[in-house]
Amino acid sequence: MDINYDYYKVFYYVAKYQSITRASKVLLSNQPNVTRTIKNLENGLGCPLFIRNKHGVNLTPEGKKLFSHIQIAFESIKKGEEEIKESRNLENGSIYIASSEVALRCFLLPILKKYHNLYPNIHLKISNHSTPQAIEAIKNGTADIALVTTPTVKTNSIIEKTIYSFNEITVCSPSFLLDKKRKMSFEKLLKYPLVSLGTNTKTYELYSSFFLNLGLKYEPSTFVSTADQILPMVMANLGIGFVPKQFLENHFDVFLIPLEKELPRREIKLIKRKEQPLSVASAKLEQLILENAPLM
Repeated sequence: MDINYDYYKVFYYVAKYQSITRASKVLLSNQPNVTRTIKNLENGLGCPLFIRNKHGVNLTPEGKKLFSHIQIAFESIKKGEEEIKESRNLENGSIYIASSEVALRCFLLPILKKYHNLYPNIHLKISNHSTPQAIEAIKNGTADIALVTTPTVKTNSIIEKTIYSFNEITVCSPSFLLDKKRKMSFEKLLKYPLVSLGTNTKTYELYSSFFLNLGLKYEPSTFVSTADQILPMVMANLGIGFVPKQFLENHFDVFLIPLEKELPRREIKLIKRKEQPLSVASAKLEQLILENAPLM
């Protein structure tokens, strides 16, 4: 049915106040225009919506039925407008953040603490993703911002900003049998059992390519699903692992293996959609991240 939706707005206020005069004032219109609009709506629907009386108007049975739907729609719109105003004032709202375990523990956690202290009414919804999963969440709109570790998956629909860089360190349990006094070569390192993220991860791809370029083969003996599982496997004496130094907090019994050369440099990147602007709350978080980023 081709009916002007402005008619329903007029109908809503006339029904709400049961008065054409009062509805006209709220709508900044006049009584003849409001009366004409109601008549057009009644003609379009093919039934009367109001019964006129000396005090104003009452809804007909058809009018009551229509108002039960229109009222929900207009009050929902009003609530949406209020929520947008609140979010613009950072009094309400939510941010969906996709983050890798490494990005969260090495950089993001203190930023989130600071943000929460500044804007306590904004809800932070954080999901633990691998880098490809986080990028996919940004592309399909289920996340507003992502923080991931390199290597990333390049795509034209997203923007990447490098905010932090680090080298992982090589660790083993104190009971692991090796010479702990001399720096170890990569050739010797790869002869020991290694603990690694799975073969379908970007971290595995990084180390596999790194060692391959040196003419070496990266063949871990134990695979885990998440970065925070590497250290427990190492402490269980299952092998040597590569972890960020931040993962060693409160682990005083782990042994750091000195290497002749550094492991490959890694980066933490902020990722967002290219063509879609951030909400006010998300933009404030991005600003805080960039202000605290060593590489910006």
